[in-house]
Amino acid sequence: MTTTESTSSYNNLEHMSVHDLLANINNEDKSVPLAIEKVLPAIENLVNATTEKMKGGGRLFYIGAGTSGRLGVVDASEIPPTYGVPHGNVIGLIAGGDTAIRKAVENAEDDAEQAWKDLMVYEINNQDVLIGIAASGRTPYVIGGVKEARARGIITGCITCNSDSELARNVDFPIEVVVGPEFVTGSTRMKAGTAQKLVLNMISTTVMIKLGKVKGNKMVDMQLSNKKLVNRGANMIMEELGISHAEAEQLLLQYGSVRKAVESRKK
Repeated sequence: MTTTESTSSYNNLEHMSVHDLLANINNEDKSVPLAIEKVLPAIENLVNATTEKMKGGGRLFYIGAGTSGRLGVVDASEIPPTYGVPHGNVIGLIAGGDTAIRKAVENAEDDAEQAWKDLMVYEINNQDVLIGIAASGRTPYVIGGVKEARARGIITGCITCNSDSELARNVDFPIEVVVGPEFVTGSTRMKAGTAQKLVLNMISTTVMIKLGKVKGNKMVDMQLSNKKLVNRGANMIMEELGISHAEAEQLLLQYGSVRKAVESRKK
């Protein structure tokens, strides 16, 4: 069985033309959605559990190291502006702290106790959900965090790219997207990182939809943090209510969200 650490299926990369390098990377990337398709039932189970907890006021936490941790932080940071939820509802933590988002922190991922310490800052409890992200499935920071959380009755899940990993064995809802060897041996920021990003998108987007943060296919609760988003929101209102763009924008600025602006005219 192939893993993220197996030797690349390619050789002598330095002798390939730019065209061949790009084409082969692209060919490898095409396999990622197919690998995810095989684990859709596992993703569904975790989404259902997360949605139930968040409907009751719980939060969603991600923990990871390196690329995996950064992907969790990115996903968590995009939820408030996209869906208008408080910043504390989805929280991404990375081994080594915020410094590690930009620069690798030596040995940070090897501390099996630090993740729980990081989580305790946020007073994580059994109303919440914790998802550990690790391409290899053997990162001590992540494994230590989910083991402690699970022992305390907190629902746990994981996203990993190896099968039968220690991480998967220590969570309630394992997601194992087996993408096989990377184009550059062991460079898990490539296919594994893509797989993790796609699965994170699927989880958070589906949960937000089931929490009622989307109407039709529109982000009706998005934050109006720049002119582009104000214009997008006005277009949504204009389409929904059949009014002019100027009137729609005025309503949007008055009520502060697409949802409230539309509801004000439909009462």
